[in-house]
Amino acid sequence: MDRFGWMQLGVFLGILLLLTKPVGLYLYRVLDAEGKTFLDKGLKPVERFFYRLLAVDPKAEQDWKRYTLSLLAFSLVGVVFTYTVLRLQHLLPLNPQRLGPVSGHLAFNTAVSFATNTNWQSYGGESTLSYFSQMVGLAFHNFASAAAGIAVAAALVRGVARQTAKTIGNFWVDLVRIHLYLLLPICLIYAVFLVSQGMIQNFKPYETARLVEPMSVEVPTVDAQGQPVKDGKGNPVTERQVVDTQTIVQGPMASQVAIKMLGTNGGGYVNANASHPYENPSPLSNFFQILSIFLIPSGLTYYLGRMTRNQRHGWAVWGAMAVLFLAGMLLCWWAESAGNPRLHALGVDPAYGNMEGKEVRFGIFNSALFATVTTDASCGAVNSMHDSFTPLGGMVPLINIQLGEVVFGGVGAGLYGMLVFVVLTVFLAGLMVGRTPEYLGKKIESYDVKVSALAVLLLIFDIMCFTAWAVVSRWGLAGLNNAGPHGFSEILYAFSSGAGNNGSAFAGLAAGSAWYDTTLGLAMLIGRFFFIVPVLALAGNLAKKKIVPESGGSFPVSGMTFSLLLVGTVLIVGLLSFFPALSLGPVVEHFLMVHSNVVF
Repeated sequence: MDRFGWMQLGVFLGILLLLTKPVGLYLYRVLDAEGKTFLDKGLKPVERFFYRLLAVDPKAEQDWKRYTLSLLAFSLVGVVFTYTVLRLQHLLPLNPQRLGPVSGHLAFNTAVSFATNTNWQSYGGESTLSYFSQMVGLAFHNFASAAAGIAVAAALVRGVARQTAKTIGNFWVDLVRIHLYLLLPICLIYAVFLVSQGMIQNFKPYETARLVEPMSVEVPTVDAQGQPVKDGKGNPVTERQVVDTQTIVQGPMASQVAIKMLGTNGGGYVNANASHPYENPSPLSNFFQILSIFLIPSGLTYYLGRMTRNQRHGWAVWGAMAVLFLAGMLLCWWAESAGNPRLHALGVDPAYGNMEGKEVRFGIFNSALFATVTTDASCGAVNSMHDSFTPLGGMVPLINIQLGEVVFGGVGAGLYGMLVFVVLTVFLAGLMVGRTPEYLGKKIESYDVKVSALAVLLLIFDIMCFTAWAVVSRWGLAGLNNAGPHGFSEILYAFSSGAGNNGSAFAGLAAGSAWYDTTLGLAMLIGRFFFIVPVLALAGNLAKKKIVPESGGSFPVSGMTFSLLLVGTVLIVGLLSFFPALSLGPVVEHFLMVHSNVVF
């Protein structure tokens, strides 16, 4: 933990803090259907065109049920569309590598993954998907799922801010305005910046380069149908091959990476994701990719304060998020810097820390920062291998996801997830002091607490039930490359990532089977939409309430006391539920690493 890392951390937080207000003010204008932006002159006619195309009256708002149905219908159509593109990609244009159709279970998993803003990938992008599939099938969802998350956050904030109202906005208006005035303009500039750093953006076929030093590898033998050949004992048969060439990927990468980071999608154009020199060419591109993950979620906290006319509340929520982020970041950085004592005993210099799975261009600090930020948000992009982190270092990304990714979180998803915890915090505080709980002048009643608790409990059951199913099933254990607590952590991380709509992985798990693709797809759907429906129900119920003036008995929702109470609620409600599972995984693995006499 050197001084240069501390300096980078300070610069990162300082820039994020400085950008929070201007981004929040711009979001306030974009998410107000009558708001004016500097882009109005050029984009207003385009906005009106889309309203006519969708047959939408921009002045007609929806109640929470119609808002929810619109979102679910839009998402369902998106899943079907992308599934069709992937199944038929061999018949579609922009496929210079002549890649074949994606299998049914993988197409289902991928379509659901990108529609839910998870972007889990059970495939290598450069070897599986055509340019058309990447651009039309996946990049479409990178924009649409991000916009849907922001729209839900805006609907919930409107529910908090309004009184005696029956509506929470119009989903189609929110969708159009977020795309036109926010995501598309920023991503256009961002993509140009990434190209300036060396990221590719073309439609050329892949290139082949001859290796200076050919190498021999053992590869599985396959029969005429492409199936692995096994010997009499059921073991795979391999054959030696000499590799003397390397295929270098090409394609429209910068345009997809811009929205994958800004929209907290995370799905990599290539299998190595942000550790690939094309997808993350320089230290500057690395810094801006990390910053862009938090940019909109941070701005949404200021938007919350502006909409509710209580800016101190917005900053209190930002402060709680920042505290949780720093706690996770420092633990991960310390664990990776400390390294593995068993390797130190063999002569490895402790000063190097744990460099396994790290991209040497970025080192330990930038790997720990990237891992913490991408799992605080529901992004999932990676510039290092989380599976190679130390047990405690790898536990941080896992916990971040299990908390619901409310630490700034995904675009929109982080704010509405944190507001669910705000409602629970206010309710628990009211119980402790014996007062009727109030949130910004609105009484928190049993319905509000029930739907908030339902959202949190559904995420817990989603993760734990699928994990339990996998660890007692042949299909679940068949994907393991590691036994013991680390193997359990790999399965737990996979379903945490799927249910939490993150998409990163302990990639030692071979999760490309039909069983894993299907169960992870179901976990993603539950984690996304079974959480959103209670959130929108909460928004509709809060919007109907009347705001009463604050009194001496009102619970303050600003200041350090509230921020710390909110942090405590997130940790107690969100973390303790997973403590037994964490004890069986990374905690046991840590003791096995540091104490040679521990037996598992």
